[in-house]
Amino acid sequence: MGLTEDNMQFQARLVLSDGLIYTGVSLGAAGETIGEVVFNTAMSGYQEILTDPSYHGQIVTMTYPQIGNYGVNSQDIESRKIFAAGFIIREYSPIVSHWQAQKSLDEYLKHNGIVGICEVDTRSLTRHLRDEGAQMGIISTLNSSDRELLEKVNKYPTLVGRDIVREVITDSPYELPVDKNTGSNSENTAYKVAVYDYGIKYSILRKLRSFGCKLKVFPANTLPEDIMLWKPDGLFLSNGPGDPEPLDYAIKSINALLGKIPVFGVCLGHQLLCLALNGKITKLKFGHHGANHPVKNMVDNSIEITSQNHGFVVDIDSLSSGDIEITHINLNDGTLEGFRHRSIPAFSVQYHPEAAPGPHDSHYLFEQFITYMKDFHA
Repeated sequence: MGLTEDNMQFQARLVLSDGLIYTGVSLGAAGETIGEVVFNTAMSGYQEILTDPSYHGQIVTMTYPQIGNYGVNSQDIESRKIFAAGFIIREYSPIVSHWQAQKSLDEYLKHNGIVGICEVDTRSLTRHLRDEGAQMGIISTLNSSDRELLEKVNKYPTLVGRDIVREVITDSPYELPVDKNTGSNSENTAYKVAVYDYGIKYSILRKLRSFGCKLKVFPANTLPEDIMLWKPDGLFLSNGPGDPEPLDYAIKSINALLGKIPVFGVCLGHQLLCLALNGKITKLKFGHHGANHPVKNMVDNSIEITSQNHGFVVDIDSLSSGDIEITHINLNDGTLEGFRHRSIPAFSVQYHPEAAPGPHDSHYLFEQFITYMKDFHA
């Protein structure tokens, strides 16, 4: 069952750029939205997914069949607003059952002006995206014809070659103290970590603070000399949306800071670090989006189940084997998931080690960053 009679809304349509059309029921706000349609295999965590800035410009399809049963709350947000362009699900649960719930998913989407669609055969849609690749799509509750919707979506620019990071980052630097409730170091002995914001999640900031780090978050276009004026002990390169190659300002800044302080990058930050080291980037057919991706740690031969959200990937053959040690490999498709530099204190992973949502297998990477800073400044 989907929406009940009491909250049944308008008919909605999903039109993909290749002409495939799905008809369903409106979820959230009325209107139209355009974005790159991707699928996420997580079974829960839809509120974290919706508010992850890495999904800016994308319409997210959830493969799990029923979404919304535990509602939403004010604690499980990952940024200041919903950044996903739209939401696609099979079955919406109008019944909310969780002690922290403050709103239903439908109310939350309406409140934020996000257009969604339910009663869609998400198995069919996921198979299509897997076979044909992620592509642009439009969700509409309006009276436009299918032809008009197809024309709109095909005129809309794709994510390739666009700098959309500037649309999600902080406007000005801000500081965050150590989380004193975790038993970590006091602020007097805390490591100062400069954070380049490319679309960072709140959970990453919380995790760094819990490991005894005092943070200052800088906009992505901050000059490296302004970073160093704060005298940080380390540099964190955050996650973020879209294609890394147009971010020439970020690549140049990272290159200028390499060797001066230890560097830890995740997701988009991982890709930018690789570009700063003369690596190359390619676009995946349908990306990695979910909380259950197996990754092999090549250092100790262990397996991590990871949380991932990216459409681009580093070309593993483009990195110099003399300078770079491959540390992590994706077990699904063999793509690069992590590396460390052999002589410069810098390492990165393609996935989200804070894992919100997702398993906590990769939290050790934050400890590794602390060790890098401790050894560098010894």
